[in-house]
Amino acid sequence: MKKLLSKIFLLGAILSFGCSEDYLDTLPTDAVSENLVFTTTKNAFTALNGIHRSMFIRYDSQGQPGEGGVMIMREALAEDYVLTGIANGWFISMSRWLNHVNENSGDVRFVWRFYYKIIGNANMIIANIDDAEGPQAEKDEIKGQALAYRAWAHFNLVQLFAERYQAGGGNSQLGVPIVLEPITEGGARNTVEEVYTQVNADIDAAIALLDEGRNAKSHININVARGIKARIALTQGNYAVAAQLASQAREGYELMSESQLYEGFNNVDNPEWIWGSRQIDDQQTFFASYFAYVSLNFSSTNIRGNPKAINSKLYAEISDTDYRKGLWDANASDPALRDPFIDEVTLSSFAKRDYMNRKFIAQANASSVGDVPYMRASEMFLIEAEALARAGNDSQAAQVLFSFASQRDPEYTLTTNTGAALIEEIMIQRRIELWGEGFRFYDLKRLNLPLDRTGANHVETVINSKFEEPAGTSNWQFKIPISELNANENMVQNPS
Repeated sequence: MKKLLSKIFLLGAILSFGCSEDYLDTLPTDAVSENLVFTTTKNAFTALNGIHRSMFIRYDSQGQPGEGGVMIMREALAEDYVLTGIANGWFISMSRWLNHVNENSGDVRFVWRFYYKIIGNANMIIANIDDAEGPQAEKDEIKGQALAYRAWAHFNLVQLFAERYQAGGGNSQLGVPIVLEPITEGGARNTVEEVYTQVNADIDAAIALLDEGRNAKSHININVARGIKARIALTQGNYAVAAQLASQAREGYELMSESQLYEGFNNVDNPEWIWGSRQIDDQQTFFASYFAYVSLNFSSTNIRGNPKAINSKLYAEISDTDYRKGLWDANASDPALRDPFIDEVTLSSFAKRDYMNRKFIAQANASSVGDVPYMRASEMFLIEAEALARAGNDSQAAQVLFSFASQRDPEYTLTTNTGAALIEEIMIQRRIELWGEGFRFYDLKRLNLPLDRTGANHVETVINSKFEEPAGTSNWQFKIPISELNANENMVQNPS
């Protein structure tokens, strides 16, 4: 990270996003000055809204639509999200395990800069908000959200660019630089333990400042902060904390109904969405959109030639009475057997491939608009169940799992599984429920599991025969981008 100027770019709610060589932009002529932004809490909310907007807008290329782009990368690296064709090539190299281990890749540069961009702008808010004029409650809300963003971004960075956290270990392996000041020179990499210590300090501080109130679901309230804390605790093996915070995070949020499951996973107003970005119709980003790659129906080259499918082995685990079974079509290639809905919402030029998804529906063939899901109540049920099971509380875990799974499958009965079998059942439910939402790579890595795409519907020529990767190899770490290595003399690269 290069030495930064004393003014940095605070993304306004209506400002377009520009990128410079630094992960924090110097102040452009159309941005509001630091002094003006922080004179009042009203103006500071504008800066905070800029962070919210930065979550889903286009960065360097169309395959980099903020967090939605990183979510797709994390799915493409794992085994449950199947790319059925090469089409125009987006995310193909990632699925082949080539891009993320290439220091010259634009994707690793984007991921690094995206999360540090959020950290940098959060730091400006944290450093200045106490002196702004306005009610203390508004200062607390603004600061709490900024702290949560800083925790969340560091948490994502350390999971991607460092070795996994090992519960009970020293975790002295190199993590990522902790950045807590708005103006800094590039520093050395902190250890994984140090990063998690800071992440927990920030998210705890955020929880202490926030309450249930917020202006929109794209904003972070105490439910979102608790959900982030639950994710962190699960990754660290702090299962009691994970279970407790997950339960608290979903308070006030209902699981969606059967009919709502089929509405396209594109609307933050869905009752179980805790956190997500709303995409406004007149601010469409066209091909730089989460739905331009994951949806059934947006008429992009990528979607037409590469409909996204579920791993056929995972699909076989879904009960025939489970409402979610219909979110994928095992017979989509057969006009006589496939779900008529697929023909209704796609054009004749769209490829129809078995196990393709209809989970994600864009606004229209010519519109990639769709709200991006970051956190849902179902995830919190599954975190609580998994954490309880891994802590040995089988009966409690089974009951939480029943509360969730019986809403997805009316014939689901309270499981009699215990121990490893119960954990496996919970993980299958997690894989089905969260398909396409960016979790599977993280799950494989945190649990030190291998990549295994064998025996399913992965296409050999698409993934370039990348069917397996042993657990714990250096390939599970993203490479530090070359631009960061060149700019920061304190930075060292991950091993090959």
